[in-house]
Amino acid sequence: MEAITQKADSFSKVKDYMFFLTLWLLLFVLSITALCLGRYGIPISDVLDVLSSKLLGKPSNVNQTIENIILNLRLPRIIASIVIGGSLALAGAAYQGIFRNPLVSPDILGVSSGAGLGAALAILFHLGTFGLQISSLAGGILAVMITSAIPKFMKNSSTIILVLGGIIVNGMMVSLLGLAKYMMDTENKLAEITYWLLGSLAKISKGDIMMISIPMVVSMLLLLAIRWRVNILALGESEAKNLGVNTEFYRGLVIVLSTILTACAVSVSGTIGWIGLIVPHLGRMLIGPDNKRLFPLSIIIGGGFLLLIDTLSRIVSPAELPISILTGLVGAPFYFWILHKQRMNMT
Repeated sequence: MEAITQKADSFSKVKDYMFFLTLWLLLFVLSITALCLGRYGIPISDVLDVLSSKLLGKPSNVNQTIENIILNLRLPRIIASIVIGGSLALAGAAYQGIFRNPLVSPDILGVSSGAGLGAALAILFHLGTFGLQISSLAGGILAVMITSAIPKFMKNSSTIILVLGGIIVNGMMVSLLGLAKYMMDTENKLAEITYWLLGSLAKISKGDIMMISIPMVVSMLLLLAIRWRVNILALGESEAKNLGVNTEFYRGLVIVLSTILTACAVSVSGTIGWIGLIVPHLGRMLIGPDNKRLFPLSIIIGGGFLLLIDTLSRIVSPAELPISILTGLVGAPFYFWILHKQRMNMT
């Protein structure tokens, strides 16, 4: 009997490896396709020539203009799409796990509204692109710090008080953002912050990726390392404490890491909705609620989803569409379909 169980476990692990390997291959194919697509179509042979020449350190046979489009314009956007989409999806899965609520998204504690206020202040005071990114990052982290301080002030560490604190801070940040927009020049600055709030990767650069890559990769690895603890936290606070888990420490750690992921993503891409909400739902439909498998799956699906959306934003119209418009148009019907499927499974 034990031998049969071991064989079943081994077979299950092989299935998991094949499943994740297939998803990574699909993401690679989607990335190569995205390099080919755009206002200026590029043959796949030229894309592969440029990439292979860079990997092997030899000159390519492709026109310099095409090589510049591939390496300096499209490749940074593709890398940013995968990293940012994966980060938002992972943050959403982590938040949904610790709050035990499938309706939770990465901005529940006010990080997105805080980042929006920081960006608005940077635009208002002419701080430039780098200042905008730093200010939005600081605003997002500050908003979550204020939210986290509310339960301590109330002397109640329950998740309900934390969520209510997030609602309070989010409302305050939105009001301050409205005040900042009211004070802006309507011809230039107001349009700039409005476009930023809709989300875009059009101006992403290698420097932007380098700035966010280290904190985001470290946060991702730490969340993946403690994902089994999130399984225990999802059982409830009393059950987790009975199992010997320091609930306040791990809940705080998950919030900090998820906030870093979300704030870094928003600081360079603007506000992007739906990914942190719908991707974990899709992941649970595919492999179940186990966060040990859901977290890495969310990274892959989230990266692929944002890459698909960003590619569509470049090709569906002559003027590039903001990402949040497409994530809403695609995400809302898709989320309705997920809810419908879940209802059908429950009946």
